[in-house]
Amino acid sequence: MSTRMPGLGRVGIWAGDNDNYRAADLRAAAAAAEDLGYGALWFPETTGREAMAQAAILLSTTRRITVAAGMADIYARDAVTTAAAQRTLEEAFPERFLLGLWESHPSLAEDVRGHRFRPAPATMRSYLEALDAAPFGPPATPASPHRVLAALDPDMLSLAAEHTWGANVLGMPVEYTRTARAVLGPEALLAVTQLCVLSPDRSRTAELARATAAAALPNRRTLLHELGHQDADALGERLVDAVVAHGHAEAIARRVHEHLDAGADHVSLHLLTPTPHTPPAWQWEQLAAHLPT
Repeated sequence: MSTRMPGLGRVGIWAGDNDNYRAADLRAAAAAAEDLGYGALWFPETTGREAMAQAAILLSTTRRITVAAGMADIYARDAVTTAAAQRTLEEAFPERFLLGLWESHPSLAEDVRGHRFRPAPATMRSYLEALDAAPFGPPATPASPHRVLAALDPDMLSLAAEHTWGANVLGMPVEYTRTARAVLGPEALLAVTQLCVLSPDRSRTAELARATAAAALPNRRTLLHELGHQDADALGERLVDAVVAHGHAEAIARRVHEHLDAGADHVSLHLLTPTPHTPPAWQWEQLAAHLPT
């Protein structure tokens, strides 16, 4: 199953800190990203705002930008509810909402939500099939194809190629973009999210870049090892630089081009800053001048 989503564009924003913003700041940040020309605004779902409600806020605040619930937790809603919510948003905002599904994490599924966590590929496959069969939604709104999987492992990438438009790969080096493209095949959508820290003085980004790579490591250790990072836990400069693009705007823009050249259709930028409660609008503005449209 494949196609490219109209309006997604080549570069977007991954608003990973959305849940830290007040509602007024959230709306202002969405409008700023749209005014700067970014094609899509992605956000995750963990323990903050409910994904479909947040998507409605962002869609109603903006006019053209694609809003992507990039990691909607499949344990947060049953498939019938998710299908009805997606159809509702697509009826109200045609061609502007993209549903990205995430298999969650055992601690979130069990300790926070009270479910039994089950093996990811089989559970996700069943969820996708239930989405297609869901009976509820606004009148004359069929099952929607506008969905991707938040995927890292090859088995989830294969499932994404088989049952969705494609995948979003978060926080991996350019080398893995080539791997993901090979698994997905030539037609599926491949979006990647690049972790980045912006500063004209690269020495000022090193500490935050290393902390960001450390936080990303647990779910990526095996994949990074397969890419040649034998001692990932040492968080050496080579690994940190591979996972986190940091330094001046031109360096981050260069990483975007590298992902596109490696087979990505779309790159979203997750800007990490020392002040996660404040939208990084001025960093988005600095980067926009150097990025492809």
